[in-house]
Amino acid sequence: MSDLHFELALLPGGWARDVRVEVSGGGDFGEIRPGGTPEGTRRVAGAVVPGIPNVHSHAFQRAMAGLTESGGTAEYGFGSWRERMYAFLARLSPDDVQVVASQLYAEMLRHGYTAVAEFHYLRNDPAGRSYAVPHEMALRLHEAAMAAGIGLTLLPALYRVADFGADAPLEEQRRFVVTVDEIVADSAALRGAMAGNGNRRVGLALHSLRAVPPGDLADAFAALEAADAAAPIHIHVAEQVTEVRACLSWSGAAPVEWLLDHAPVDGRWCAVHATHMTGEETRALAASGAVAGLCPTTEANLGDGVFPLASYQVAGGNWGVGSDSHVSVSPVADLRMLEYSQRLTMHERNVAGGRKTHSTGRALLEGAWAGGAQASGRRLGAIRPGFRADLVVLDTDHPALAGKDEDQLLDAWIFSGEDTPVRDVMVGGAWVVQDGRHRGEEEIASAYRAVARKLAAAL
Repeated sequence: MSDLHFELALLPGGWARDVRVEVSGGGDFGEIRPGGTPEGTRRVAGAVVPGIPNVHSHAFQRAMAGLTESGGTAEYGFGSWRERMYAFLARLSPDDVQVVASQLYAEMLRHGYTAVAEFHYLRNDPAGRSYAVPHEMALRLHEAAMAAGIGLTLLPALYRVADFGADAPLEEQRRFVVTVDEIVADSAALRGAMAGNGNRRVGLALHSLRAVPPGDLADAFAALEAADAAAPIHIHVAEQVTEVRACLSWSGAAPVEWLLDHAPVDGRWCAVHATHMTGEETRALAASGAVAGLCPTTEANLGDGVFPLASYQVAGGNWGVGSDSHVSVSPVADLRMLEYSQRLTMHERNVAGGRKTHSTGRALLEGAWAGGAQASGRRLGAIRPGFRADLVVLDTDHPALAGKDEDQLLDAWIFSGEDTPVRDVMVGGAWVVQDGRHRGEEEIASAYRAVARKLAAAL
């Protein structure tokens, strides 16, 4: 047990000063006392806020960023991006994936993410065969998270077919394809490998309705219920207009409508993207208790569309934010994009905050904290007894924050400048970023440069 003393901290009840906080040996918050004395503690200057959970990541795509900004033989949209992705992943080894993920996770931490939900579908070798250890790739993500020090919800992904109607998988998709029995075995092995680690959780990813036929979806859910009935479940849904049209042609229903009608969607579920919904679907998804996993910079990069945030919030919907393809690795960039996309389409300001909320920045962060924790299946997103001791320290002397206080600090963090004011980051009671530097920054970056150059040269 160790004690910290925060000059200023955002607690569940609001901002507080001179906050004395116990951190258990297991990495959770203990007693929290505003107005506490600093004697016998480590004093932490600046503004302390909860760490932000990242609800959606494909780690290997970090090394693709910047390599897909040209056309292809497919239509100039998601199809051309996917062509480049298939060519890129054909060259990735387990060592490459671990190096890329380590770099990604270190970057996330440096910008204020303290946990990540890894939607893991790169399972097989380049020929489509299982590795000697079938969950080898997933273990490499765990090792990368250990090296970087980030919290991890690992979501092995079920991927069965190429499109709606159970079309056979494409040759380019052979690294993704896995049976229900194999995904169940992978998940059990991962739970065993990470047992006792307070920074870990294992759940299930269903890649999408186009890649998982109804029978496989039902079988996978039943298996998860038997193994861990509280585990998080994530699925890509309604990301592109073409996907919506294909789902309507296949089933007569739009993707979110079909999912809600045919699966027991509740608070364990994260509907990743959910960009294209009717008003009825928006209200129904909100009522289900599921989290909408929003990835605004990736959605903008791919030309997906804009999530109906205002109406979803009016309906009481939960949402979190993620970096997906990692064209940005900063929660601030995605939260800013989320808000600005609403302003551009609605011709209004301060949409996420609403007319009754003073701080748009705080409203955005509160959504990301609560929804991110729920989608991660872990006790995150609040400086509260029994929650994981994940926190971010903002440097109040940073030019972007100078002269600001309390909620103004949050608004300035999101809406002022590009240089991050994140000074220190703690995950599970351990400092992983101090004075603006990640603990393994140089070693991780050196290894990443070599891999990135090799992969770029091969395209």
